[in-house]
Amino acid sequence: MSNTPIFKNFGIGSAAQPLTDPSVSPEGTRQPQPLSDEERERNQQLVDTYAEQLYDASAQEILEWAHEHVEGKLVVTLSMENTVLAELASRYLPDSDFLFLDTGYHFPETLETADKVEARYEQKLVRAKPKLTTGEQDLRYGLNLYSTDPTACCRMRKVEPLAEYMEPYTGWITGLRRDDSPLRANTPALDIDKNGRLKISPIVSWTLEDTNRFIEDHDLIVHPLTLQGYPSIGCAPCTAKVEAGADPRSGRWANFNKTECGLHTS
Repeated sequence: MSNTPIFKNFGIGSAAQPLTDPSVSPEGTRQPQPLSDEERERNQQLVDTYAEQLYDASAQEILEWAHEHVEGKLVVTLSMENTVLAELASRYLPDSDFLFLDTGYHFPETLETADKVEARYEQKLVRAKPKLTTGEQDLRYGLNLYSTDPTACCRMRKVEPLAEYMEPYTGWITGLRRDDSPLRANTPALDIDKNGRLKISPIVSWTLEDTNRFIEDHDLIVHPLTLQGYPSIGCAPCTAKVEAGADPRSGRWANFNKTECGLHTS
């Protein structure tokens, strides 16, 4: 798409500001770094050999398998909606790092939860930040891009930072669950992403009830908004409360035809 600036007037008497097309990422954005052919082949062999037997395995079995079979370093992606993965990784994958996508749009409670995770667990917490601050993004792409083009906003503040910060790792641990949404109903516990990295989802067979029970049983750090009607938490501008009994993810991008940020679909 063209890099020709778009001109928009933000108010009476204000000067027209040249805006960049949202499909054009900020300068310095790096393309995802694929693994070497040797690493990709090794990871693919693991998926081909073990994906079926791990499909319905327990979280402990999946993480112990990863600790035993995966060469190279793994990273645990944490949204801070809950801290289940941090607890599991601290027990069964102690050599892993934690990674948090610090988008600039999080609820204060999400940032406080991240600070508590960093204090409680020994693993290094990597805070992946976008190229632009929220203010810089407003100036370049227009005020509140999340309200006009949420897919572009997610790309620049989640998908692209994850790709860049993923470079040192041979695979990542996700909190995907099959009962999250119909799109995730057949999610494997062990997969490979388009850059050759392993994608391991140890709680993929859990329900929301299983997750909450584990949090309570093990006295985990609790994101306070999960107790206030927010069962699925993303960036503050794009997350709404959910009525009791409704789809837990219905509060995400509630006014848009959008159910995924792109981390697991791009």
